[in-house]
Amino acid sequence: MAKGDPRKPKGKMSAYAYFVQTCHEEHKKKSPEVPVNFTEFSKKCSGRWKMMTDKEKSKFEDMARQDKVRYDQEMMHYNPGKRGKKKDPNAPKRPPSGFFIFCSEHRPKIKAQYPSLGIGDVAKKLGEMWNGLPDGSKQPYLQKANKLKDKYQKDIADYRSKGKVGGGGMGMHSMVAVGNGMGMGHMGAMGHMGAMGMGMDMGSKQMMKGHKDDDEDEDDEDDEEDEDDDEEDDE
Repeated sequence: MAKGDPRKPKGKMSAYAYFVQTCHEEHKKKSPEVPVNFTEFSKKCSGRWKMMTDKEKSKFEDMARQDKVRYDQEMMHYNPGKRGKKKDPNAPKRPPSGFFIFCSEHRPKIKAQYPSLGIGDVAKKLGEMWNGLPDGSKQPYLQKANKLKDKYQKDIADYRSKGKVGGGGMGMHSMVAVGNGMGMGHMGAMGHMGAMGMGMDMGSKQMMKGHKDDDEDEDDEDDEEDEDDDEEDDE
Protein backbone atom coordinates (compact mmCIF):
# COMPACT_ATOMS: atom_id res chain seq x y z
CA MET A 1 0.00 0.00 0.00
CA ALA A 2 1.17 3.52 -0.78
CA LYS A 3 2.42 5.79 2.01
CA GLY A 4 -0.11 8.43 2.97
CA ASP A 5 -3.20 6.56 1.86
CA PRO A 6 -3.40 2.98 3.13
CA ARG A 7 -6.34 2.28 0.82
CA LYS A 8 -4.45 3.08 -2.39
CA PRO A 9 -3.57 -0.02 -4.47
CA LYS A 10 0.04 -1.13 -4.63
CA GLY A 11 1.78 0.30 -7.71
CA LYS A 12 2.34 -1.87 -10.76
CA MET A 13 5.75 -3.46 -11.34
CA SER A 14 7.77 -3.37 -14.54
CA ALA A 15 9.27 -6.42 -16.27
CA TYR A 16 12.74 -5.40 -15.08
CA ALA A 17 11.52 -5.03 -11.49
CA TYR A 18 10.20 -8.60 -11.59
CA PHE A 19 13.57 -9.74 -12.98
CA VAL A 20 15.46 -8.00 -10.14
CA GLN A 21 13.06 -9.50 -7.60
CA THR A 22 13.74 -12.97 -9.05
CA CYS A 23 17.51 -12.40 -8.92
CA HIS A 24 17.25 -11.37 -5.27
CA GLU A 25 15.27 -14.50 -4.41
CA GLU A 26 17.88 -16.66 -6.18
CA HIS A 27 20.65 -14.97 -4.18
CA LYS A 28 18.85 -15.62 -0.87
CA LYS A 29 18.46 -19.31 -1.74
CA LYS A 30 22.10 -19.79 -2.82
CA SER A 31 23.79 -17.60 -0.20
CA PRO A 32 21.35 -16.72 2.58
CA GLU A 33 24.19 -15.77 4.93
CA VAL A 34 25.79 -13.27 2.49
CA PRO A 35 24.31 -9.74 2.71
CA VAL A 36 23.43 -8.03 -0.56
CA ASN A 37 25.56 -5.08 -1.66
CA PHE A 38 22.92 -2.98 -3.40
CA THR A 39 25.29 -1.18 -5.80
CA GLU A 40 27.06 -4.32 -7.01
CA PHE A 41 23.82 -6.30 -7.09
CA SER A 42 22.15 -3.63 -9.27
CA LYS A 43 25.06 -3.58 -11.72
CA LYS A 44 24.99 -7.37 -12.05
CA CYS A 45 21.23 -7.40 -12.62
CA SER A 46 21.47 -4.64 -15.22
CA GLY A 47 24.27 -6.50 -17.06
CA ARG A 48 22.32 -9.76 -17.08
CA TRP A 49 19.16 -8.02 -18.30
CA LYS A 50 20.99 -6.41 -21.23
CA MET A 51 22.41 -9.78 -22.30
CA MET A 52 19.05 -11.59 -22.17
CA THR A 53 17.12 -12.41 -25.34
CA ASP A 54 13.56 -11.22 -25.96
CA LYS A 55 12.36 -14.77 -25.36
CA GLU A 56 14.05 -14.86 -21.94
CA LYS A 57 12.55 -11.48 -21.05
CA SER A 58 9.04 -12.48 -22.17
CA LYS A 59 8.38 -14.34 -18.90
CA PHE A 60 8.89 -11.14 -16.89
CA GLU A 61 6.98 -9.03 -19.41
CA ASP A 62 3.99 -11.37 -18.99
CA MET A 63 4.20 -10.94 -15.23
CA ALA A 64 4.27 -7.15 -15.65
CA ARG A 65 1.23 -7.25 -17.95
CA GLN A 66 -0.73 -9.32 -15.45
CA ASP A 67 0.25 -6.97 -12.63
CA LYS A 68 -0.89 -3.99 -14.70
CA VAL A 69 -4.29 -5.66 -15.09
CA ARG A 70 -4.42 -6.15 -11.32
CA TYR A 71 -3.45 -2.52 -10.73
CA ASP A 72 -5.96 -1.13 -13.25
CA GLN A 73 -8.70 -3.29 -11.77
CA GLU A 74 -8.01 -2.14 -8.22
CA MET A 75 -7.65 1.51 -9.26
CA MET A 76 -11.08 1.33 -10.87
CA HIS A 77 -12.55 0.71 -7.40
CA TYR A 78 -10.25 3.18 -5.63
CA ASN A 79 -11.65 6.59 -4.75
CA PRO A 80 -8.93 8.91 -3.38
CA GLY A 81 -11.48 11.46 -2.22
CA LYS A 82 -9.74 14.65 -3.34
CA ARG A 83 -9.95 17.41 -0.76
CA GLY A 84 -11.45 20.74 -1.71
CA LYS A 85 -13.41 19.39 -4.66
CA LYS A 86 -17.03 18.43 -4.87
CA LYS A 87 -18.08 16.30 -7.81
CA ASP A 88 -21.39 17.03 -9.44
CA PRO A 89 -23.52 13.86 -9.12
CA ASN A 90 -25.32 14.90 -12.31
CA ALA A 91 -22.11 14.99 -14.37
CA PRO A 92 -21.82 12.25 -17.04
CA LYS A 93 -19.90 9.17 -15.91
CA ARG A 94 -16.71 8.23 -17.77
CA PRO A 95 -17.16 5.20 -20.04
CA PRO A 96 -15.35 1.88 -19.46
CA SER A 97 -12.71 0.56 -21.86
CA GLY A 98 -13.17 -2.54 -23.99
CA PHE A 99 -11.16 -4.55 -21.46
CA PHE A 100 -13.35 -3.44 -18.55
CA ILE A 101 -16.50 -4.34 -20.48
CA PHE A 102 -14.97 -7.78 -21.03
CA CYS A 103 -14.17 -8.03 -17.30
CA SER A 104 -17.70 -7.07 -16.28
CA GLU A 105 -19.06 -9.85 -18.47
CA HIS A 106 -16.64 -12.58 -17.38
CA ARG A 107 -15.89 -11.69 -13.75
CA PRO A 108 -18.97 -13.51 -12.35
CA LYS A 109 -17.94 -16.67 -14.21
CA ILE A 110 -14.40 -16.54 -12.81
CA LYS A 111 -15.69 -15.95 -9.27
CA ALA A 112 -18.08 -18.88 -9.61
CA GLN A 113 -15.36 -21.12 -10.99
CA TYR A 114 -12.69 -20.03 -8.47
CA PRO A 115 -14.56 -18.84 -5.33
CA SER A 116 -11.37 -18.72 -3.22
CA LEU A 117 -9.58 -16.19 -5.46
CA GLY A 118 -9.10 -12.61 -4.23
CA ILE A 119 -9.63 -9.45 -6.29
CA GLY A 120 -6.03 -9.37 -7.52
CA ASP A 121 -6.02 -13.02 -8.62
CA VAL A 122 -9.37 -12.63 -10.37
CA ALA A 123 -7.94 -9.62 -12.21
CA LYS A 124 -4.91 -11.66 -13.29
CA LYS A 125 -7.17 -14.42 -14.61
CA LEU A 126 -9.20 -11.89 -16.57
CA GLY A 127 -6.00 -10.34 -17.92
CA GLU A 128 -4.75 -13.72 -19.10
CA MET A 129 -8.09 -14.41 -20.80
CA TRP A 130 -8.07 -11.00 -22.51
CA ASN A 131 -4.46 -11.33 -23.68
CA GLY A 132 -5.26 -14.77 -25.07
CA LEU A 133 -8.17 -13.52 -27.17
CA PRO A 134 -7.55 -13.03 -30.91
CA ASP A 135 -8.10 -9.48 -32.17
CA GLY A 136 -11.34 -10.49 -33.86
CA SER A 137 -12.84 -11.66 -30.58
CA LYS A 138 -11.88 -8.38 -28.89
CA GLN A 139 -13.62 -6.24 -31.50
CA PRO A 140 -17.19 -6.45 -30.07
CA TYR A 141 -15.95 -5.11 -26.72
CA LEU A 142 -13.79 -2.41 -28.32
CA GLN A 143 -16.64 -1.30 -30.59
CA LYS A 144 -19.03 -1.07 -27.65
CA ALA A 145 -16.42 0.95 -25.72
CA ASN A 146 -16.02 3.35 -28.67
CA LYS A 147 -19.79 3.92 -28.84
CA LEU A 148 -19.91 4.63 -25.11
CA LYS A 149 -16.94 6.99 -25.48
CA ASP A 150 -18.64 8.92 -28.30
CA LYS A 151 -21.79 9.24 -26.21
CA TYR A 152 -19.79 10.39 -23.19
CA GLN A 153 -17.98 13.08 -25.20
CA LYS A 154 -21.30 14.40 -26.48
CA ASP A 155 -22.88 14.28 -23.01
CA ILE A 156 -19.92 16.01 -21.33
CA ALA A 157 -19.90 18.73 -24.00
CA ASP A 158 -23.64 19.34 -23.45
CA TYR A 159 -23.11 19.30 -19.68
CA ARG A 160 -20.34 21.89 -19.83
CA SER A 161 -22.17 24.15 -22.28
CA LYS A 162 -25.24 24.16 -20.03
CA GLY A 163 -23.05 24.99 -17.05
CA LYS A 164 -21.53 27.97 -18.87
CA VAL A 165 -24.86 29.23 -20.17
CA GLY A 166 -26.50 28.80 -16.78
CA GLY A 167 -23.75 30.45 -14.73
CA GLY A 168 -21.59 32.42 -17.15
CA GLY A 169 -22.19 36.08 -17.81
CA MET A 170 -24.51 36.68 -14.87
CA GLY A 171 -21.95 38.74 -12.97
CA MET A 172 -21.13 40.88 -16.02
CA HIS A 173 -24.78 41.53 -16.84
CA SER A 174 -25.42 42.55 -13.27
CA MET A 175 -22.49 44.96 -13.41
CA VAL A 176 -23.77 46.57 -16.63
CA ALA A 177 -27.31 46.87 -15.27
CA VAL A 178 -26.07 48.37 -12.01
CA GLY A 179 -23.78 50.77 -13.85
CA ASN A 180 -26.57 51.97 -16.14
CA GLY A 181 -28.94 52.32 -13.20
CA MET A 182 -26.42 54.34 -11.24
CA GLY A 183 -25.70 56.65 -14.17
CA MET A 184 -29.39 57.40 -14.78
CA GLY A 185 -30.01 57.83 -11.03
CA HIS A 186 -27.20 60.38 -10.71
CA MET A 187 -28.36 62.41 -13.73
CA GLY A 188 -31.98 62.55 -12.51
CA ALA A 189 -31.06 63.44 -8.92
CA MET A 190 -28.22 65.88 -9.49
CA GLY A 191 -29.94 68.61 -7.45
CA HIS A 192 -30.95 66.38 -4.55
CA MET A 193 -27.92 65.40 -2.47
CA GLY A 194 -29.88 63.18 -0.05
CA ALA A 195 -31.41 61.15 -2.89
CA MET A 196 -28.03 60.85 -4.60
CA GLY A 197 -26.46 59.54 -1.37
CA MET A 198 -29.20 56.92 -1.04
CA GLY A 199 -28.81 55.94 -4.70
CA MET A 200 -25.04 55.52 -4.28
CA ASP A 201 -25.58 53.37 -1.18
CA MET A 202 -27.98 51.08 -3.03
CA GLY A 203 -25.71 51.11 -6.09
CA SER A 204 -22.74 50.02 -3.94
CA LYS A 205 -24.72 47.08 -2.59
CA GLN A 206 -25.68 46.03 -6.10
CA MET A 207 -22.07 46.47 -7.24
CA MET A 208 -20.93 44.14 -4.45
CA LYS A 209 -23.54 41.60 -5.51
CA GLY A 210 -22.26 41.81 -9.09
CA HIS A 211 -18.67 41.19 -7.94
CA LYS A 212 -19.86 38.21 -5.89
CA ASP A 213 -21.58 36.73 -8.95
CA ASP A 214 -18.39 37.19 -10.97
CA ASP A 215 -16.36 35.40 -8.27
CA GLU A 216 -18.81 32.49 -8.38
CA ASP A 217 -18.42 32.36 -12.18
CA GLU A 218 -14.64 32.17 -11.81
CA ASP A 219 -15.03 29.32 -9.29
CA ASP A 220 -17.23 27.45 -11.80
CA GLU A 221 -14.56 27.88 -14.49
CA ASP A 222 -11.89 26.56 -12.09
CA ASP A 223 -14.07 23.50 -11.39
CA GLU A 224 -14.39 22.87 -15.12
CA GLU A 225 -10.63 23.11 -15.55
CA ASP A 226 -10.21 20.61 -12.68
CA GLU A 227 -12.61 18.23 -14.42
CA ASP A 228 -10.57 18.57 -17.65
CA ASP A 229 -7.39 17.77 -15.66
CA ASP A 230 -9.07 14.69 -14.12
CA GLU A 231 -10.16 13.58 -17.56
CA GLU A 232 -6.63 13.90 -18.99
CA ASP A 233 -5.23 11.96 -16.03
CA ASP A 234 -7.64 9.11 -16.59
CA GLU A 235 -6.85 8.97 -20.26
